[in-house]
Amino acid sequence: MNYYTGYELLWLFFIYSFGGWVLETISATLKQRKFANRGLVNGPFCVLYGLTAIAMTVGLQELRGIWLFIFATVYATVAEWVSGHLIEKAFKARWWDYSNIKWNLDGYICLPASLFWGVLGYLAVRWCNGVTLILLHILPKLLMHIVLLTLIGVLFVDIFGSFMLLTGKSKKPERWIATDAGMDKISTKIAGKIAGSLEKRLKKAYPKARKIEEEIREENEEKVFAKGCDFYKIVMLFMIGAFLGDITETIFCRVTAGVWMSRSSVVWGPFSIVWGLAIALVTALLYKYKDKGDRFLFLTGTLLGGAYEYFCSVFTELVFGKVFWDYSKIPFNLGGRINLLYCFFWGIAAVVWFKILFPPVEKWIEKIPAVAGKLLTWFLLVFMVCNILVSCVALVRYDERGNGVQATNVVQKWVDVHYDDAKMKKIYPNAKGIN
Repeated sequence: MNYYTGYELLWLFFIYSFGGWVLETISATLKQRKFANRGLVNGPFCVLYGLTAIAMTVGLQELRGIWLFIFATVYATVAEWVSGHLIEKAFKARWWDYSNIKWNLDGYICLPASLFWGVLGYLAVRWCNGVTLILLHILPKLLMHIVLLTLIGVLFVDIFGSFMLLTGKSKKPERWIATDAGMDKISTKIAGKIAGSLEKRLKKAYPKARKIEEEIREENEEKVFAKGCDFYKIVMLFMIGAFLGDITETIFCRVTAGVWMSRSSVVWGPFSIVWGLAIALVTALLYKYKDKGDRFLFLTGTLLGGAYEYFCSVFTELVFGKVFWDYSKIPFNLGGRINLLYCFFWGIAAVVWFKILFPPVEKWIEKIPAVAGKLLTWFLLVFMVCNILVSCVALVRYDERGNGVQATNVVQKWVDVHYDDAKMKKIYPNAKGIN
């Protein structure tokens, strides 16, 4: 497995963001027969392309042939689907709509587009990354570092400014542009031009973009806790999913292997982060589709679950230097990271979750008093963040001890005392080094 540096990944992000902007702009210009500057920011970047390319670069580098194409298609489709929902939620608008194309899902994604993204992803991971990095390392390092820092600064300002304007905060743009009271008049004029320019550009670039009408409902927040699919409900579902996932896997190991075995992802308590994130993410993504048929939920759960588990396997191996599960001995596996049977389990879990478990769990969460629920949510969130941080430090030190690295600072010595090899082996019995 290749280990890309942060420097290389940042350059790939900007290169693919620019490439995506070129592709989108050319496509829109040809359709509209006039120049259309695509993208959600003013600069020549489509950040969705860059982020998706990075996810594929890190997560799919081991794959070849048809598997690389399939997973690239799934990753790109999920990215487009998620970004469509987020843009709609943040800006109350759609920037693309596939409703007139066959095999679409609510206009967010469609089969022809997904297959096209899959081809681009295949080409990027298989060939473009290698060629790009070769060219990158030929150029002067100092110059490239300066250019990269400049690009990061420009993109940050661009994204921040575009977000402030698009979310309606451009009514008084001098608040975020003005840095000196004496420059208020000039800043206001410049900001007004920027706001007008951005609004006109987006209308030209996305002529089919339409505003999403929202139902205006006045709810008494003191009486209703975690209504719909909000932040508090997602956090509570994460905690519930993490706990139930750990218990389920522990019982499954007892039934199939005949032994009681820790399946926890963290050092404090029986919690599986993989399951917790899975429950939280699938609920956030599929909440508006929860009433669809079993076949839709099963297929979607199978694809998303397989892609998610594969990415988690690669991520944990790269970050912690450990393999936490290996399906090499199970038929129809892919690199030992996932297998067909367990992908079907993800699909079944999606159906069981939305059709059986989620309705009563949702009602139970919403019955919690608002004030107590919010306090409990933040307490659990802080606890789990600390739990994950300590677990990450312990796992990194566990890998260092395996490579013969001696403790040289207070943190390392503290970890060696409280989380030695014996304790870590008990918590993570299946963890194996990759060296």
